[in-house]
Amino acid sequence: MTISPPLVDLRTDGPARRVVRCLSVSVLTTVLSLTVLATLTVALAMTAWIANVIATAAGTVVSYRLNREWVWGRHDASDPFREVVPFWALSFAGLALSTLFVATTDHWASAVHLAGAAHTGAVLVASVAGYAALWIAEFVVLDRLLFGARRRVSRPSTEERAP
Repeated sequence: MTISPPLVDLRTDGPARRVVRCLSVSVLTTVLSLTVLATLTVALAMTAWIANVIATAAGTVVSYRLNREWVWGRHDASDPFREVVPFWALSFAGLALSTLFVATTDHWASAVHLAGAAHTGAVLVASVAGYAALWIAEFVVLDRLLFGARRRVSRPSTEERAP
């Protein structure tokens, strides 16, 4: 019996590994953000869109560090204007879309008299939908412009180092 090689080798530093890791970071930070969002809206009765802003800020801090260091292997000092500001701009573009989805869903859920877990669930799904809509574009920007491009330039491949 022969065993076929995997379609994608996640042990090497390639695009597939970065996609899987970036998606993992997104899942983790989404859980964090949704937990903050649910806690603020349910336990503290905070307005959904305000809670969403706070939840996004909490997730963005974690997302930046994990994406930069774990996904793209960047351990040098962050460049505020080339990395931090664009990353936060991307995150807050997602926030704007997510907040629009959350506010619209919150209004709709109230109008149809959803209450308790159904209302909260609808708001959480709306939040995820807003971010999911931008995830692919965000990955490409991070990989091609922010973290990946400089990493590839600063770290020559094995072939480039060979005499």
